[in-house]
Order: sequence, then structure tokens, then C-alpha cells
Amino acid sequence: MRVNYDEYLVDDNLYINWYPGHMKKTKELVRDNLKLVDVVVELLDARIPFSSKNPDIDKLAGNKPRVVILNKSDLADRAKLDRWIKYYKDRGIKAIPLDTMKGTGLNKVVDECRNAVKDKMDALVEKGRKERPIRIMIVGVPNVGKSSIINKLTGRKSTVTGDRPGVTKGKQWVRLKGNLELLDTPGILWPKFEDQEVALNLAFSRAIKDEILDVETLALRLIGKLMVIEPEKLKTRYKLDALGERDIDTMDLIGQKRGFIIGNRELDYTRIATTVLNEFREGKIGKITLEVPEDIKK
Repeated sequence: MRVNYDEYLVDDNLYINWYPGHMKKTKELVRDNLKLVDVVVELLDARIPFSSKNPDIDKLAGNKPRVVILNKSDLADRAKLDRWIKYYKDRGIKAIPLDTMKGTGLNKVVDECRNAVKDKMDALVEKGRKERPIRIMIVGVPNVGKSSIINKLTGRKSTVTGDRPGVTKGKQWVRLKGNLELLDTPGILWPKFEDQEVALNLAFSRAIKDEILDVETLALRLIGKLMVIEPEKLKTRYKLDALGERDIDTMDLIGQKRGFIIGNRELDYTRIATTVLNEFREGKIGKITLEVPEDIKK
């Protein structure tokens, strides 16, 4: 037998809205230090390029040269990733896919930062000014991989990293090779998620802490999304002959297949939920991108 979670999980009211005090402080830190920076490096999650883009950054950065990085590209669907690269190219922005685990794309990031301010630096030299380091600010939502990128660029463990939002604390200037200086900031979210699809995508990728969410309902939403966009990968990962008619039915099938049973032969929904969420985040379900440029609401 199983507990009837249908009403609890399907007719839920999962509304995500998170803006702790340190987010406000981070926004102020970014705004106050922009005058010291030559280039703004905007770091996005390649699996959710639109959802992980903070709309506040456009206002804060203004006319500063911008470099876009699509991090965790190793976890993204390559065909969909190419569509995002083209999307940015069509808007005059070079988006660089990056895999921090292997370091793939790091040299392109450095080169693009140099290209973005080449005219400015050449003009300073022509005026007789001593060449100074190019100053970079790296910004992005929590858990998008900023600290890992900095550690790769410096070749040493210069900042604290972890798979938890908000690990980076305060402002840090980091000296990079090649006469570059980088200002790292904590991840910054925005006060209100007008689009709950965006909020869900951020929660799926753990930009929002699991501790403040209903992980069982969150995993159910993820299963429902994967049933639509990646049904074969979902079936393959959990060895399912077919998916259920509803997301809760598929969740049950996953639990039964994995043997996640407790008590009087009841399904352990918490274990099912944490397994599905973790395996998506680790790329074990497959290389998955949750959104494409066509999904952006006009």
C-alpha cells in the first residue's frame, strides 16, 4: 500500500519568494564598487540561462563592457546550449560555455575580458599612463560556480567553495595571472520572482536553498517538467518501461524501482525527492537544459 499523496503533492501551493538581508547588502556592494571595475563578467547556469540571469545586473552594470559565461556547460544539452550561444550572438554579446571541472573555456574568458577593454587600455598607454591590471567584477546567482571559476583562474584555492548557496562571503579582490584583478561578490538574487517558472528553475538547480522549500513538491515539479522535455532520459535513468500518466504516478514508479519503501510498505517520498533532485543536479539523469530562447516571454 502507499500513502495517498495525490492531493498533497498535486494540488499544492508552492510559491517561491526569497530575499534575505544579505542579498540587499550584496546588491549595494555591487553598485558601490562598479566604478572600480573595467569589465562585468555575468555568470549564468547553462542549464537555465534565462532563469539564472538577474535582471538587476543590467541596471547595475549600465554601459560597462559585459562578458557572459554559460557555466556548467558539461551538464547542459549541447544542441540547446548552441541555441543560447546564437541567441546572445544575435544580440551582439559573446557567450562563452564553460566547464569548471575540466577548465574548458577558461582561456576564452580571459581573452574576451581583454578584448572588451582593449581600446580603453590602449588609450591609457597612448596618454603615457602606466599599464595597470584589468579589473573584473564577476556576478551571478548563488551556486552558479563563481568561486570554482576564480580558483581555476588563479590556479589555487583562493576562495571558499561549496554546493550550497551563499558560501562566498563579502568582497574579495583576487589577483589573476596575466595582469588581471577580479572582484568576487556573493551570489545575488532579486527581491520578487514575478515568474514562478523562473523560481522553480532556480530551485531545481539549488540556487535557492532546499532547506526553505518543500523538496517533495519541488521534485514532483521537476519530474513533471522532465516528463515533457526529456522523457527518454527519465525512463533510462530509472529503468522505467513507461512513465506514469501523471507526475505523481512517475514519482511512485521511481520509488518502487529504487526500493524506497518505509514502514508498512509505504513509499519514502522524501528519499525519492532528494534522489531525483540530486541526480538532476549532478547530471546523472543526463545532459539537460530546462529552457530554450523561445521560452522567453516577449
